[in-house]
Amino acid sequence: MSFDALADLVRGATFDDFLLRPQYSVIARRDPSVIDLSCRFSTHITLKRPLVSANMDTVTRAPMAIVQAEEGGLGIIDRGFRNGDIEPQVREVEKVKRMQHIIIRDPYAVTRGTSLAEAVALMKRTRAGTLVVLDEMRRLKGLLTERDVRFVNTREGTVSSRMTPVESLVTGQGELSLKAAEEMMLQRKVKKLPLVDANGTLIGLITAKDIHRQERLPFATRDSHGRLMVGAAIGATGDFIERAVELVKAHVDVIVIDIAHGHSVVMGKAIDTFKKSFPTIELVAGNVATAEGVKFLAERGVNAVKVGIGPGGGCTTRLTTSFGVPQLQALYESRQGAGDTVPLIADGGIKRHGAILEALLFGGDTVMLGSMFAGTEETPGDTVQKTVVLADQQRSVKVPFKVLRGMASIQAIRDRLDLEDDGEVDLESIGAEGTEVSVPARGSVRPIIQDILKHLCSSISYGGARSLAELRQMFRADPLKYLVKLSASSKRESYER
Repeated sequence: MSFDALADLVRGATFDDFLLRPQYSVIARRDPSVIDLSCRFSTHITLKRPLVSANMDTVTRAPMAIVQAEEGGLGIIDRGFRNGDIEPQVREVEKVKRMQHIIIRDPYAVTRGTSLAEAVALMKRTRAGTLVVLDEMRRLKGLLTERDVRFVNTREGTVSSRMTPVESLVTGQGELSLKAAEEMMLQRKVKKLPLVDANGTLIGLITAKDIHRQERLPFATRDSHGRLMVGAAIGATGDFIERAVELVKAHVDVIVIDIAHGHSVVMGKAIDTFKKSFPTIELVAGNVATAEGVKFLAERGVNAVKVGIGPGGGCTTRLTTSFGVPQLQALYESRQGAGDTVPLIADGGIKRHGAILEALLFGGDTVMLGSMFAGTEETPGDTVQKTVVLADQQRSVKVPFKVLRGMASIQAIRDRLDLEDDGEVDLESIGAEGTEVSVPARGSVRPIIQDILKHLCSSISYGGARSLAELRQMFRADPLKYLVKLSASSKRESYER
């Protein structure tokens, strides 16, 4: 039976309805550093790891997006900001884009006459350890570093009193390759290398820290300038175009138009409007759960489609409306509708690492994860202490928790409303399709990502393939070689622990 003939088998199915039959393994090491996990995220963006953090206001802001990109995936900054309040979301994008560079083209700058107090405040606000000192013609006059202002009374004096003047700096002339810059910095024993043209005008800044990061993170998702890539979500009404304008100025790599029901007249109008203003910007749209929904979006020229209505941990759409499609079936039908014309992002329904592979085999090119990353250090929100009773010990202890909420929950909707609308909008009359829950706080998301990748490599080994792309190809050529439909008792044996 071919992949195209699985419609009856997958109807009504979720990830827990199947096991995959083990095959002869052809790889010696289940090592993410040597097994190819690359995939398409969108038409023009390829990831080395198929992981995307969800655009939820309790999951992805700059810290999460930075780790995702460093580990080979991608983070989508949420749109959980009040309408008209665009700057906070833009600032999150800028934090990611400034985290790594090959050449920093627009380093934070001051003049010789800037007060030390202003310069130090800029360092603290931007977390930049080095400021370039420029004149009105953008000619380099010096550098000011954190070390220059350490143990100094910064309430007095100007930058000129503490900076290292250009005459004492090692500078590079014109454009330099990363290798040439590294050799020059090694020979001259410097950690920062400003690049200038023949007139002394600043071209950019190269730092030893950025070179080290480039070497230490070979799988990182970077743009052509060596900066980490990041996406951002917008709505389909209100300030969505104004928001997109500012995000594009901040060099966002992809825009996601994100609404609960993407197969709609509202989404169609939003895409048409967006395309007129930004014909070349990478655009993702969703969510949908049917072949017709994917075709609707693909025909309007989007670069990827988010698939999933109601499977997420923070979503109550199916409970409140009875509409949706079981996620495995939705991915299969969406892939049938899309063919190879547009990449699909499997959004929701993944509660265990093994389900990630199923999502990728049945139609997804990447997976979007939210609750799996919830409660980690990189998620937004405060950590609160809650009392938990330990039944086995008959005593109570304080346990740290963080909030996870669906973007269609009443709380998330309230935070996005304009202040002036609070008195006019009856929040209780809004049909909320999300919930808010507390999840135990845990450490960094980085080891969680690394565990996911190790388990994905193990899946590839069990599947008899050498890479993710090869396993997907083998599965679609002969799916019944792999698929085992589970009975109720075999589901319990497989997934209940």
